[in-house]
Amino acid sequence: MQPDTVKLTIRLPRQDVEFAKAYAKAHGLTVTEVIDRYLRQMRELEHATLSPELDFITGLVPGDVDGLEEFRQHQREKHG
Repeated sequence: MQPDTVKLTIRLPRQDVEFAKAYAKAHGLTVTEVIDRYLRQMRELEHATLSPELDFITGLVPGDVDGLEEFRQHQREKHG
């Protein structure tokens, strides 16, 4: 059974529409199918859970730490 569908008109920059059409054509899809697949992925990701390892390390580094600068300082100390 097909899901209930409705027509939607959206406005996008021309380059995005051209990209979507070219992408769909290159992959043997319609633009509707491309958008549908993308939205399904977004829906699945919304319900996805982090792996225990990633969940464990998430938030360990304070938000005010400049990770790139910390790495560079580590490299200077290690190799300098």
